[in-house]
Amino acid sequence: MEAVPARARGFVAAVAVLVLLCLLPLSTVRTPWWALALLCALYAGCEYVVRRRFGGTFHPVLLAAAFLLPPPAAALVPLPGALLCPVDQRPALLRRVWRAAQPALAVWGAATVHWTLGGRDAVVTSDFPYALLPAGAAVLAFCLILTALDGAILAVAERVPLRRAWRGLLSRSLAPVAVQGLAGLMMAVLWRSPYGPVAALLVLLPMYVSWWVFAQYHRERAAHQATIRALVQAVDIKDGYTRGHSERVGQASVLIARELGMDDERIEVLRFAGILHDVGKLGVPTRLLRKEGPLTPEERRVIELHPEYGHEMVRGISFLGEARAAILHHHERLDGSGYPYGLAGGRIPEAARVVAVADAFDAMTSTRSYSRARPVETALVELERCAGAQFDPRMVGALVRALRRHGWHPAVTADEAHAPVRAVAGGGTLR
Repeated sequence: MEAVPARARGFVAAVAVLVLLCLLPLSTVRTPWWALALLCALYAGCEYVVRRRFGGTFHPVLLAAAFLLPPPAAALVPLPGALLCPVDQRPALLRRVWRAAQPALAVWGAATVHWTLGGRDAVVTSDFPYALLPAGAAVLAFCLILTALDGAILAVAERVPLRRAWRGLLSRSLAPVAVQGLAGLMMAVLWRSPYGPVAALLVLLPMYVSWWVFAQYHRERAAHQATIRALVQAVDIKDGYTRGHSERVGQASVLIARELGMDDERIEVLRFAGILHDVGKLGVPTRLLRKEGPLTPEERRVIELHPEYGHEMVRGISFLGEARAAILHHHERLDGSGYPYGLAGGRIPEAARVVAVADAFDAMTSTRSYSRARPVETALVELERCAGAQFDPRMVGALVRALRRHGWHPAVTADEAHAPVRAVAGGGTLR
């Protein structure tokens, strides 16, 4: 984002001024300058490596500073690293100021909470488990400030409603920041021990390894999403009348899975299944997909091959798991009259029964070349009428309950929601 709105520049300037106010008492507090200099250098090195290799931010050193230094001194620790690290996007100066001001304010808040609760003495004397209480409160303050600023800059720069901008930020960032806070506490305790700063530095090695594993996981996930996005876009290009259908079926499948209480990993697989259920249409002649009149029996048989085509296309993609079975069997019917294999009842994989209901619901509520969209309530009544013969009543009931609770707000997100995930707690607009 090269053109940053004036209101966003003003917000960054206001946060920077607030940081300067936090630094004013620096001359009145006893500051171990050698420790401050070492922590500044250490954070700058870690920030450079992590940003270059993983594209995120590294908080253990900052949180260790919050546990070791007075609040004004702790707020200085992120400044050299943030100001000196290269910036790939313009305006570089504004982004550097934001990178410096946001963590500086967060670490100042964490240090203030920690010192107010007597955490400094607990760290010096290694008073466990009491030391965990002020440290935990400091980590919470740190995370709250980071996420509040992240959401605020997103709202100001891109005019996103505040509630939407903040939604999910704290819940996604709290656990990773808590883990890094524990590492920061270990660093602080070892720093104050007879072994000194050298022992504290050893904490960074396992943290670096865990960060590398975390980054590898997100890279692999991004590769998965890119694979799925490419396949879906190919289907949408071939069958323009159903553009967005795959994404909507994925969303409806997620609603059903959540209503049934499935775990997050399985919900994600069912989302993949819904998104890719029609990928086999890439093997069907385009003229049949776009035909406006009724299909002949022979043409219908050709189209009914698309589940098998789709299964063949994705059988080698291991991360799809049971989504492959859903792609193959989503046109089976509970009474055994479906295709491609005429499976009945419980022989139809559960994932396929979920996708079948989601697919039928979106087909009824979307305008096609051969039919006009029906209202949501009409589609639900039709699903309930066919439950037991064509659809699994349990899946139909789950979709009905979910839609009546949450409503139906479909959105095609292939180009935005599956973009690489921002760095946790600090991936705001100006990062």
